[in-house]
Amino acid sequence: MAKPIPKMGSRRNGRIGSRKNARRIPKGVIHVQASFNNTIVTVTDVRGQVVSWASAGTSGFKGTRRRTPYAAQTAAENAIRTVRDQGMQRAEVMIKGPGLGRDAALRAIRRSGILLSFVRDVTPMPHNGCRPPKKRRM
Repeated sequence: MAKPIPKMGSRRNGRIGSRKNARRIPKGVIHVQASFNNTIVTVTDVRGQVVSWASAGTSGFKGTRRRTPYAAQTAAENAIRTVRDQGMQRAEVMIKGPGLGRDAALRAIRRSGILLSFVRDVTPMPHNGCRPPKKRRM
């Protein structure tokens, strides 16, 4: 008779397979998505697994205040604070979107003390995109 495998933790106390514990990450990728209404900052390791994230909405801003540069700066600081404690020293930055928070988030990332290997703009640009819907006739 095989021995039963002991369960690690329960679902009640948070995550099931807690990957979030103290994994040391020396190098990562910081993604900044700056839309017109919100700014989302996601920090991943080099394999693309999300380590930490924050947005202007989760940082306590509601309504039209989410679109401000200050909200983007606060979101970037909140996302980076946790990964700096996990030992991240170097990062690449990918910035996407047309929003007001692009420069403010980048400024906050620069001030955080993480060395940036490069900053890349990955905003999707249509090379004359999709065909528009045909005009409505009356």
